[in-house]
Amino acid sequence: MLKTKNLIAMAFDTGGTMSDTFIIDEKGIFVVGKAQTTPDNESDGILISIEDALEQWNIKIEDSGHSIGALVYSGTAMVNRLLERQGNSNIGVIVNAGFEDLHRLGRALQCWIYLDYGGRLHAREHEHPEPLIPRKQIKGVRGRINFWGDELIPLYKKDVEKVVEALLNMNVDSICVCLLCSYMNSSHELQVKMIAEKIMKENGKEIPIILSSEHNPVRGETPRLNALIIEQYAAEPSRKQLINIAETLRQKGVPAPLRILTTYGGTMSPYHKTLIPTMVSGPIGGMIGTQFIAREYGIKNLVSSDVGGTSFDVGLVMERYVPTKWESSLGRFILNIPMIGLDSIGAGTGMYVKYNDISSRLEFGPESAGYKIGVCNEKSDVETVTMTDCSLILGYLNPDYFLGGKVSLNKDRAYNYIEEQLAKPLKADPYITARGSLDLIEINMKNHLNGMIQGLGFRPENYTLISFGGGGPLHVAGYSKGLTFQDILIPEWAPAFSAFGCCCADHSYRHEKSVDLVIPPDGSMIAFVSSILSSTWKELKNNIIKEFESEGRDPNQMIFKPSLRLQYFGMLDDLEVQSSVEELTLNYSAELQRYDSPELEEIVRRYDNLFEDIFRRGTKSPELGYHITKAIGTGIVPVPKPKLPVHELSGEKPDDNASKGIRDIYWDNKWYEALIWEMNLINAGNIIKGPAVIEAPATTLFVPPGAQVKLDKHRIFHLEV
Repeated sequence: MLKTKNLIAMAFDTGGTMSDTFIIDEKGIFVVGKAQTTPDNESDGILISIEDALEQWNIKIEDSGHSIGALVYSGTAMVNRLLERQGNSNIGVIVNAGFEDLHRLGRALQCWIYLDYGGRLHAREHEHPEPLIPRKQIKGVRGRINFWGDELIPLYKKDVEKVVEALLNMNVDSICVCLLCSYMNSSHELQVKMIAEKIMKENGKEIPIILSSEHNPVRGETPRLNALIIEQYAAEPSRKQLINIAETLRQKGVPAPLRILTTYGGTMSPYHKTLIPTMVSGPIGGMIGTQFIAREYGIKNLVSSDVGGTSFDVGLVMERYVPTKWESSLGRFILNIPMIGLDSIGAGTGMYVKYNDISSRLEFGPESAGYKIGVCNEKSDVETVTMTDCSLILGYLNPDYFLGGKVSLNKDRAYNYIEEQLAKPLKADPYITARGSLDLIEINMKNHLNGMIQGLGFRPENYTLISFGGGGPLHVAGYSKGLTFQDILIPEWAPAFSAFGCCCADHSYRHEKSVDLVIPPDGSMIAFVSSILSSTWKELKNNIIKEFESEGRDPNQMIFKPSLRLQYFGMLDDLEVQSSVEELTLNYSAELQRYDSPELEEIVRRYDNLFEDIFRRGTKSPELGYHITKAIGTGIVPVPKPKLPVHELSGEKPDDNASKGIRDIYWDNKWYEALIWEMNLINAGNIIKGPAVIEAPATTLFVPPGAQVKLDKHRIFHLEV
């Protein structure tokens, strides 16, 4: 008999392969649902995953959705559109005359940011990313603002009229305007917009005019221009899909407005004027969930590792601090949007594995089967072996239990394709070849993971590892092999961990502005710096209030958090430090004959301490003075959060009803009889010794020989070797 239940929050993570749903009830208890992604209409896959989750409570969304107060989405459709170069290129661009090739040339960083360590070290490759729009659609106008915001050359209005007419005649869908130093003085860009709107009115046309000074007023012309173009090319085309998801859920009786997870860890409306902060929301959800686990478990240093269908994403929580990058890379284009620090490589469960006739070796990617899984899925049109095919014939996966049996996998078909495409060219046994293929990919994952940690001067011994994503539990034993982490955590809800992270995110907006202020070693200029920061925070706060008011939110519920990004003068990388106040006070010192600001001094002390925690004491350089690069304002409206489940601990031996028998698995060139267990029937406190396979409808945890896992009271497994 169906019943109703008070649900308070629901989150989705729509990846290239699977769509995950995470639902919380009024007690903080949660369930997880999973379904194949439906790229043409994402709402279809989301509804199926919601149904899959609510089946566990024997309820329907139509009966219980009315109580949901928070609804959050994350996904990869936008970034996939950029990576696959399948966006809308019908965009017009206006820049300063002489800078028409800025998008094509980029910066030196764009030529090597995508390379591995060896490629960067030896400078053996140099390639510009393919431009997103044709050169003919980029027009220049004369006029110049300098670095301090002063007008050096007035804007040539006749130039603007001419280029706007030309772009309108090309029937572009939008016009992006990015002029030099407009983040300091937006007058020229505003004039361009006024002239363009006048000409459009005269011609009976109306298209969006997007200004970089309104879109993201921060230093760096190349990343600002890239952000404008990518917004229209890859992000804007997703707006209809997102609004369709919101409308579909509203028709199902869910009153909460849909929020989209952002790259900086907040959420925003699908109706917001800019969507580029939501470009890589999926992996960001995993990082927010990682931070939540770090707080709950009291872990200072935690490594996040997410194995999806197409990528392997790694991020670090250091001294409980989650770094935010202000200059990041997407699709080999550098951007100036704030993003929680993480790095990705192509190494997911759907990754293709091929034999290279020229090098006579196995290679993987960059293409992926995505939601089609592999050749083992007969209903797909996949004809190339994937990681999932290799895992299947080695015994790690149950062909009759993929997605709880909703998708049947053909083990014999996978074996035949592996034998034909990989084993025969190598003149090797198919099982050895399959295991070697997984080794190749897992070693690449391991090197990426280790490189992220050691790149900061640390060792795995300083960190705890958390593994999630649909493929994380299956491959964690392989990619953590030989790395001596303090502990390895695998949540039972690993396949929907990014959706779990979405539920941990607040409803927030983050606005930034470049300030480029200097605090000399002698402490002078404090009065000037404090005055600029206070006025900038006030401006950012007012802008955020307008954001919430436009969505019908009461701004009185908002918590405003001002912060700064600063660095030692002359250094390249800055860190973010929060301020305790939004208006800095000044005290005059007769002895020193200058003003002091106790709050600004406190911010500087926090920066010193944070720098020492991350990079160690010997690298501090306060004698150089401080460079404040950006002022940041974040407005937050808190939302309901999940609670970790708490179960009573039982004995180490699992109940007999959790056992599903024995299956042969292949590991280290040998066959083993592995015990098979049902994941949700294992009790807190139980220990499972390898070789073993722990199955759930949405994921599989592989425990190799010589290893064991213990399930704690919060339903998180701890892997020990």
